[in-house]
Amino acid sequence: MRRSLRELPHSFKAAVVTQLAMVCVLTVSTATAAQLTGVVLDDATGKPIPCRVYVQAEKGDWIYVQSADPKGSALAYREQWVPMATSVEKHTTLSAHPFRAELPAGKYTITVERGKEYHTLTREIVMGDAAQRVELRLKRWIDLASRGWYSGETHVHRRVRELPNAMLAEDLNVAFPVTFWTTNAYQAPGLDPSPLRRQGPSPFGPRRDYGADPIPVDKTHVIFPRNTEYEIFSIDGKRHVLGAVFVLNHKTVFREGMPPVSKIAAQARREGALLDLDKHSWPWSMMLIPIAKIDLYELSNNSVWRTKFGFRRAGFTPPAYMNVERDEGGMTERGWLEFGFQNYYSLLNCGFRLRPTAGTASGVHPVPLGHSRVYAHVEGEFSGEKWIEQLRNGRSFVTTSPALFGQVDQERAGHVFRSPSPITKQLRGEAIAPAPLDKIEIIVNGRIVKSIKPANKSTALGAYRSTFDVPLEFKESGWVVARCFHKGPDGKRVRFAHTAPWFVVIDDKPPRPRKAEMDFLISRVSGEIERNRELLAPEALAEFERALKIYQEIARRQ
Repeated sequence: MRRSLRELPHSFKAAVVTQLAMVCVLTVSTATAAQLTGVVLDDATGKPIPCRVYVQAEKGDWIYVQSADPKGSALAYREQWVPMATSVEKHTTLSAHPFRAELPAGKYTITVERGKEYHTLTREIVMGDAAQRVELRLKRWIDLASRGWYSGETHVHRRVRELPNAMLAEDLNVAFPVTFWTTNAYQAPGLDPSPLRRQGPSPFGPRRDYGADPIPVDKTHVIFPRNTEYEIFSIDGKRHVLGAVFVLNHKTVFREGMPPVSKIAAQARREGALLDLDKHSWPWSMMLIPIAKIDLYELSNNSVWRTKFGFRRAGFTPPAYMNVERDEGGMTERGWLEFGFQNYYSLLNCGFRLRPTAGTASGVHPVPLGHSRVYAHVEGEFSGEKWIEQLRNGRSFVTTSPALFGQVDQERAGHVFRSPSPITKQLRGEAIAPAPLDKIEIIVNGRIVKSIKPANKSTALGAYRSTFDVPLEFKESGWVVARCFHKGPDGKRVRFAHTAPWFVVIDDKPPRPRKAEMDFLISRVSGEIERNRELLAPEALAEFERALKIYQEIARRQ
């Protein structure tokens, strides 16, 4: 059953109004401040649109704007991670209404963004004693919904009451907010005491269960509110990190903790839920893949921010074969991404058909909702249920900026080709980006088989378009993906897009991983067995041991 916001309990609706009315305003004397008012319009239609707004004073202070219309909403977001003092995310998400702010005399920079499909707009203003009004027109560089592509992200820590505002401002079509969350081994996730009993502390306080039914924000934006994160940081009261995994869109409330993981994973599968790995670098992640039968792998995860890249170390050194870029501080942003890609490729080579996804942890990390997102292709009229099914099928691409489309012999990503003997296929596609692309790469079984210099032809909407047409020969079972890159606004950051895989099965045989890949995966799991031997309960340790045997069996296919 689908619900509208007006059908939700009164307490929910009151919370929505309260949250959306929240603003943070720079406190100034009216004698020294003037009012700035403004409106953000779609440049093509001239109509107001929801958006994300940054206002920064010349000295560095951030100002959070208010809605200038009582029917509108403005939601302040402020996250700054220490010691990464420059990793700051301070903005306001606005509904499609005018805004206002009281500003002392001085110079200010206004930056406006909306999701991934509009060019960023930056405007400098100088405030004196007189009021000012600005009209800010955002220009769209692509319309993905018109092509049947809709966006979502699978790691959301925003509260449900915040999402109607934030999702529309970011044009994020699907969100899975974490409702249930535990950081303790063996303990079930936390719940609000009413109407269900509390089962364990959530790191940021209990969150209400809004049930399993989707909550439509409008016709093309929907919240799936029942999602659980198991993020294990302690065992029997002792600090001991295992990591995180998400169960998305489950139907009943989990009454048990992790580990072990098998029982909860089996229940999730019976309920049609999706299991999302979160980060590949967590200590238990490589055990989860074969034991929990993970569905989704975050190619862009909560370490990828709009602000300064901050996660320089993974807790271990990636193996040499991954060729991860590093500097004196550890992994670079490009190195972190390559580490994630290479780990993903090793798992695909093992035969685990993981579908790519993206998540930000917006709500606890300094990053806007949907900065990393996954687009899934929906035929016909949009629905959240259709979108989830296409994500499950791998009809998707992950992006932090560009759009990337491809077909292998007219089939979209996720398709499985079968043949009794070697075959040749043709991969055709296009990449479109708001900035010139640096490169397009085609990866087969973990190796770059074609590196393409993008044509970067200008489009009517001010974007850059490059096409590719690549023959592919498969002598054995495997897979193929495309990926592309461009530089961020400062010319140094990395923005990318990456398709889901197409799979090829030759003579009903599984793919063959390389020795270096298997050595890496086996060492990850065997190291965890030793690290956890004295702490984990026997049935939990047994899952690591079963995972090790699975990887060892796969290694025999080399």
